[in-house]
Amino acid sequence: NFKTGPVVTLYEFLPAAGVKTSKVVGLSEDIARAMSSLSARISSQPGKTSIGIEIPNPRRESVLLGDLIKDENFISNNNGLTLALGKNIDGEKKFTDLEKMPHLLIAGTTGSGKSVGINSMIISLLYRFTPSECKLILIDPKMLELSIYENIPHLLTPVVTNPHKAIFALKWVVREMENRYKLMTSINVKNIRSFNAKILSTKSLGRKLFREVQTGVDPDTRLPIIEKKELPLEKMPLIVVVIDEMADLMMIAGKEVENLVQRLAQMARASGIHLIAATQRPSVDVITGTIKANFPSRISFRVASRFDSRTILNEMGAEQLLGSGDMLFLENGVYVTRLHGGFVSESEIEAVVNFIKSQKTNEIQHDITVEKTNIEKSSYDLGFSSNNVDTLYDKALTLVLEQQKVSTSFIQRYLQIGYNRAARIVEKMEENGFISEPSHAGKRSVLKKNK
Repeated sequence: NFKTGPVVTLYEFLPAAGVKTSKVVGLSEDIARAMSSLSARISSQPGKTSIGIEIPNPRRESVLLGDLIKDENFISNNNGLTLALGKNIDGEKKFTDLEKMPHLLIAGTTGSGKSVGINSMIISLLYRFTPSECKLILIDPKMLELSIYENIPHLLTPVVTNPHKAIFALKWVVREMENRYKLMTSINVKNIRSFNAKILSTKSLGRKLFREVQTGVDPDTRLPIIEKKELPLEKMPLIVVVIDEMADLMMIAGKEVENLVQRLAQMARASGIHLIAATQRPSVDVITGTIKANFPSRISFRVASRFDSRTILNEMGAEQLLGSGDMLFLENGVYVTRLHGGFVSESEIEAVVNFIKSQKTNEIQHDITVEKTNIEKSSYDLGFSSNNVDTLYDKALTLVLEQQKVSTSFIQRYLQIGYNRAARIVEKMEENGFISEPSHAGKRSVLKKNK
């Protein structure tokens, strides 16, 4: 039995009783020579007793991303972060849901089609989601591959090209994840879809949502002061973090990056945050055991050696791929499927990006790559940009000078902001000499009557 796909033809045969698959795999080079082929990949067939021999076709069939995203299965799938991957050996179009994976690890050498594959995934998301529904954080230490997406409204922050800033961006994502879990816990929901559904239902009923927050400490009893804070009835967008070269980040701060990626990979799924991490060098010092354990779904384009193939897929075979989009897809750690990725040209990407930029949106990009002391804690709780802080500082200062009293909870209540942000504004007033240091009871006095 045989099947002809866009890139290879699969020949199935039943080995004689007692013949092990490993023995046939060891004969791959001899089989390729006998069939006058560039390569021959031996693969087991899930659910069958047969063994497959994959032989490259004399001529490749073009697989275009445009054909994939026009498919009814892609258009009609309204749930999940659907990615258009390519076609399998049977010629069937293959789509996958990033939400179910929930993270993806990609490896491939130069010329293997890795960069085109990443672009295909990003374009898939841009075609399906508005900027308010899905946000992207693009980390591109090579400064070449993802810069074409600069200034599109889907970006949460400008494309990150500095490896040191990339680490701060990952730290911000971890804090955003933690804050999202606090918000979801406060209204008794378990994941982002339930949270957004509750926001929509509350809006439609004309009601309000509240959560309890600590606004300070009572100076007499030293007990926390708990107040109800109204939640903004805004849906939380999905966030997809794309890291184009893990090796560059691991060289700068290997253990720190490993810990951040591990934390996100283990916990971020329910908060609507997903990772796509890629590397040219899938060695054990880049794709550590800890990272690999938290990425059950992986894609390998052609790699340099069988050792690299085993590192990324836990089996050999990726070193025999043909390049230019030929890939092996391990979905949720179950079994490996051979696919040929959809091709998208640079001019097509530019056309999509220019069209999106031409649409009028109110989306604002924020710098999340500064150090923790200068960064706002969350898009939901505190706001992002330093401009917002300056504006609120002036408002807070005017309020304090007019009322001649100051406290963190007082500013928080009048400006409707989070406790941490209000505390920083109060500290800034102290630095500028408008208010005194806190007394032993925690109280401050206003030192000036006007600016």
